[in-house]
Amino acid sequence: MSKFDEAIALYESEIKKLGLTIDAAVLRAVAKSLGPSIYREDASKVSFSDKTETDRVKNNFLIGKLGLADGPALDKALAECGEAMGKSNKNKYRAIVYALLATKLEQTARYTAP
Repeated sequence: MSKFDEAIALYESEIKKLGLTIDAAVLRAVAKSLGPSIYREDASKVSFSDKTETDRVKNNFLIGKLGLADGPALDKALAECGEAMGKSNKNKYRAIVYALLATKLEQTARYTAP
């Protein structure tokens, strides 16, 4: 099994454990778009307790990558995503967070369109 497939298996296990619903194709596409960062311990996770980190997710992913307009809806989606991942959960994997945000904000077509 490749390192990428191992990472996907880990993410799928975490998604199941958290009781989340994320399309497998979206998860794979998001993970692939993150490149080698999914293999680095620190870069592969999101800290929702760090305002700088959540601002980075908002600016680089939601606004930059998905092209969404800044506003309270993005902050709300980030907060809901943090809640869904669990406050005590230390494994808030970036690929899962991004796939969950894309799903929540109905932006999955960016990852599944041919």
